[in-house]
Amino acid sequence: MEYITLNNNIKMPMAGIGTFLLTPDEAEASVLSALQCGYRLIDTANAYVNEKAVGRAIRKSGVPREDIFLETKLWPSFYEEDNAIDKTLERLDTDYIDLLLIHQPAGNYIAGYKLMEKAYKEGKVRAIGLSNFNEDQIKEILDICQVEPAILQTEVHPYSQEKELKEFLKSHDIVIQAWYPLGHGDKTLIEEPLFAKLGEKYGKSNAQIILRWHIQNGDVVIPGSKNPDHIRANFDLFDFSLTDEEMADINAMDKKKRYYHSTPEMLKKYVEMVPPVDDQK
Repeated sequence: MEYITLNNNIKMPMAGIGTFLLTPDEAEASVLSALQCGYRLIDTANAYVNEKAVGRAIRKSGVPREDIFLETKLWPSFYEEDNAIDKTLERLDTDYIDLLLIHQPAGNYIAGYKLMEKAYKEGKVRAIGLSNFNEDQIKEILDICQVEPAILQTEVHPYSQEKELKEFLKSHDIVIQAWYPLGHGDKTLIEEPLFAKLGEKYGKSNAQIILRWHIQNGDVVIPGSKNPDHIRANFDLFDFSLTDEEMADINAMDKKKRYYHSTPEMLKKYVEMVPPVDDQK
């Protein structure tokens, strides 16, 4: 395992498992499998409606809570609820969250960020950050915050490398965490001849080459899967390194091609959408 040190000196694993689009049963099984494979970073969110399942998997794993880096995200409809973070802790069945993010730049996200700062100061959260924010929105947070964001979780992969955004984040010591690190399953990306060539050289899959590229670029990765073989493979990244030339070849693949595009209409719907978190099993 490799780690990155956040701007408040907290160490975070650079590879973890995501639980987006997993049902509670799938999330529980996947997180338990991941922890048994050696994963120590788990990503979930209020909106995934599987936080209780993630908490169960952590308990069943037998891995000490202090050895696990648990990350979740506040949903916009909860930004103005004073007890939103306490309810999140209750669902996860934990005393603290290692990293808490504002999930979307929708609604009163300033209020949501202040909620996170309060929880940080109270020791309920070890680090805070943002998800899906652009540079202007990040600057807005930086202008008002008392605790600077440590992480930006956003779409990054070889076709959309966000080089300019990463330079801005670097100047503020904010780390990129890549969702869709494999390009949302785009076969054109996954099957790029370069990845096949490097995979043959290193005895790795195309996906493993992409994930290794992320890590050497300083990106934290959280690929999701419910397939135990894929879960194991997505963590088998630490016994090889790409050369500088190979990294440069992948860096040259940037097309600024995103798969997720936020719109004002979507953000408005996010505020109106209330995840059934109290009903989750």
